[in-house]
Amino acid sequence: MKKTLKIVSRKSALALWQANFIKKELQGLYPLLEISVIGIQTEGDQILDTPLSKIGGKGLFVKALEECLLTHEADIAVHSLKDMPSELPDGLMLATILKREDPRDVFISSHFSDLATLPANAPIGTSSLRRQSQLYALRSDLCLKNIRGNVDTRIQKMEGGECAALILAAAGLKRLGLENQIRSYLPITQMLPAVGQGALCIECRTQDIETKELLLPLHHIPTEQCIRAERTLNAILGGGCQLPIAGFAVIDESGMLTLEGMVGSPDGRTLLKAKATAKPEMSVDIGKTVAEKLLAQGAQNIINAVYLDKPF
Repeated sequence: MKKTLKIVSRKSALALWQANFIKKELQGLYPLLEISVIGIQTEGDQILDTPLSKIGGKGLFVKALEECLLTHEADIAVHSLKDMPSELPDGLMLATILKREDPRDVFISSHFSDLATLPANAPIGTSSLRRQSQLYALRSDLCLKNIRGNVDTRIQKMEGGECAALILAAAGLKRLGLENQIRSYLPITQMLPAVGQGALCIECRTQDIETKELLLPLHHIPTEQCIRAERTLNAILGGGCQLPIAGFAVIDESGMLTLEGMVGSPDGRTLLKAKATAKPEMSVDIGKTVAEKLLAQGAQNIINAVYLDKPF
């Protein structure tokens, strides 16, 4: 068995929480394993004055961590799955997907209880085109403002008056012990989550068999099946967080997996939706089916318009 394991992580409070959570889980399994966490700053953490959709998406949070794996400076990287690009570099793989936390988005505000109570033209903070599209579909009278940074930074910006409310992921707030900040949860029927939202994953070198075996007990097969369907959908649509794409899969009590996908215009005037249901073992086929349904409705036109930064 390995004697040491190095985990690379972003330096944000949430990323370090996630890395240390994995460290604690592994130490519980392997008490003699010496585990260290290396915190680094990524390009996505450094550029905070530009929307992610303009600078390459959430892959900017991942590249520096992957470089540490490829150069053997670290053995594993812990990520929020929704940050992961559809394609990984040669030599790396997602070895483990943990059981999913709450996948919903939430409403945060110092003065308002939910989205409906916001006054017209109220500035609401988000850097996500997926959220923007669905928010405008719900409230076209709102004024969306690009708010980026770590969770604490965004909340500080809101409390400082930069916006009246924020839309954030429930999972991150819960992991940081900030659940008391949540004023209301946005139903999945209104705000379909990002692909992979709420789930953590562990990336490692493809050839590192020993590390992959260490990680096996943390892997959650039902979550992995759902994520595979979502990521297949995203890959076919050419998606990343720079596109207004949503995808969420769930396995019901009967054991069937249902995937719902969405592609929306940034102004919220067009929301294309599709879903499919099949056995979890067919997760890749389900992803393909939902993607094809969305493309048949004209999703490619929306995607092309976003890439060209033109109105749809």
